[in-house]
Amino acid sequence: MREEWAVWLAWLENHPELHTLLACAALIVAAWVSNWLVKRILVRGLYHLLQHNRQGHVQDFGIIKRLSNIVPALVLSIGVGAVPGLPEAAVTVVRNVCSGFIVLTIALAIGALLDIINLIYQRRSDARQHPIKGYLQVLKIAIYAIATILIIAALIDRSPLILLSGLGAMAAVLMLIFQDTILSLVASVQITSNDIIRVGDWVEMPQLNADGDVIDIALHTVKVQNWDKTITSIPTKRFITDSFKNWRGMQESGGRRIKRSLYLDQQSVRFLDTDERQRLRRFNLLEQYVETKKQEIEAWNARLAERGEEPVNTRRLTNLGSFRAYVERYLRSHPGIHQGMTLMARQLSPTADGLPLEIYCFTNTVAWTEYEGIQSDIFDHLLAILPEFGLRVFQHPSGADMRELRLPREAEAPAGEKATPA
Repeated sequence: MREEWAVWLAWLENHPELHTLLACAALIVAAWVSNWLVKRILVRGLYHLLQHNRQGHVQDFGIIKRLSNIVPALVLSIGVGAVPGLPEAAVTVVRNVCSGFIVLTIALAIGALLDIINLIYQRRSDARQHPIKGYLQVLKIAIYAIATILIIAALIDRSPLILLSGLGAMAAVLMLIFQDTILSLVASVQITSNDIIRVGDWVEMPQLNADGDVIDIALHTVKVQNWDKTITSIPTKRFITDSFKNWRGMQESGGRRIKRSLYLDQQSVRFLDTDERQRLRRFNLLEQYVETKKQEIEAWNARLAERGEEPVNTRRLTNLGSFRAYVERYLRSHPGIHQGMTLMARQLSPTADGLPLEIYCFTNTVAWTEYEGIQSDIFDHLLAILPEFGLRVFQHPSGADMRELRLPREAEAPAGEKATPA
């Protein structure tokens, strides 16, 4: 056996090119075998262990698989020097490429590790209030920048300090290139430190057509899912430079505001006579109000003496004032209205579209559908109860209104004559 091996070596020495080729093939096979063994045994074993500990999410980021690629690179880097007949320049190139590949692999693995850290942090109860995704992205950029310098230094076989010494002259260029990143980093720090927005906040930025919930806060962009389920990506710095509305205060208060007006026909506003005042006592909500107002008005009118005989000098109840009192008491008794917040029914300045009677109150829920239901129920009732007070809602005449006005005039016209158009 020894003699055959000696003959084989002597034959290879007489054929140096073939010797070098076989040595290179053996080195490549050794690197492949080492890679196969590491991934088959070590990586699978670690995956099984992590899944057993219910931490299988690490597998999705491939940290262990990335690090396992370092082994064949080390085999090639160490073994290439033992290949006979290989030029020194080729050995240097292979080692430099392997060194650069190892640095790249480690940088990618660290980036994946930062993603896992962010995923684990998001499971905390306060993660929505203080996200760290932006900071981790900055750290990832710094790691990739350092890795790029080390890879270039390894490929050109020079010290990385030489490259770093030249960065001072490139500072202005780098500031120009990464100005958006720098501005976004400053904005992210201000957003987090001042608690301007959080994941889950309802924000409204009309100038960018954004109106919905914040679903992600990153270094460069903030993603907002609008109510139509579209997603708007907004540069992070815009939340510092532009104005926007954050509805978090409303959501945390436990009440959502109703601010809507009923436009009343001003010609329907009048004083109430005795019979009408008596009919108001039918309303359970107004019985005490009518009695109190009656005593107050009688005491006032009694001080007028003889002048009190003229109705124009006396105080009297109006249908509008009684309706306003009814609205306020109705809201006070409504189970869907928050009684601890501002509640009032007030008149606004008369307009060409009628007299606005504004209802200003808060619901005891912030859920959108429930809020709209409560608001609709309130105004359904108020519109239906208006005729009981002798009031009318103002609206511009429609085709049906004009037809109702025309029919009586046509009926009054003499036979054979056409009525004058209204």
